[in-house]
Amino acid sequence: MSKTLETYLKAVRATLEAAMCLENFSSQVVERHNKPEVEVARNAEVLLTPVVVSRNKQEKVLIEGSINSLRVSISIKKSDNIEMILCKKLMRFMMMRAENFFILRRKPVEGYDISFLITNFHTEQMYKSKLVDFVIQFMEDIDKEISEMKMMVNWRARTVAEEFLGAFQT
Repeated sequence: MSKTLETYLKAVRATLEAAMCLENFSSQVVERHNKPEVEVARNAEVLLTPVVVSRNKQEKVLIEGSINSLRVSISIKKSDNIEMILCKKLMRFMMMRAENFFILRRKPVEGYDISFLITNFHTEQMYKSKLVDFVIQFMEDIDKEISEMKMMVNWRARTVAEEFLGAFQT
């Protein structure tokens, strides 16, 4: 892992750990309702200031916190058209299966590729440190996965081109 990636992930980890102080907070409008305040955004007093941790112009993480929920939006590096397509397809595949991931949102925040929503119920049922570890591990693995998929696409294209052009050499 490169030094810049390591520093970036450490900054994201520290910010997530600091923002993960979530508690139960009932709705101030409707009795016996408990909605994620970061999603509803009715009261400015229960929302924290959003924090953007950025590695470069394309790779960044938006962390929006509130008293009872935390939304983590991730923008993934896309250096060319192939990576853009692969990223879009992979994120769409994952978001269609959001119920299996518990904290994954079906629709990302505008300008980001994928979003996670962590509520106080998640932190009561799961370890906070494990939730942070999952997000960090996801960020590490998604770059590797897209790079591997890009290499496979290039390998297939090269093989097809050799087969196609081989017919003209004889």
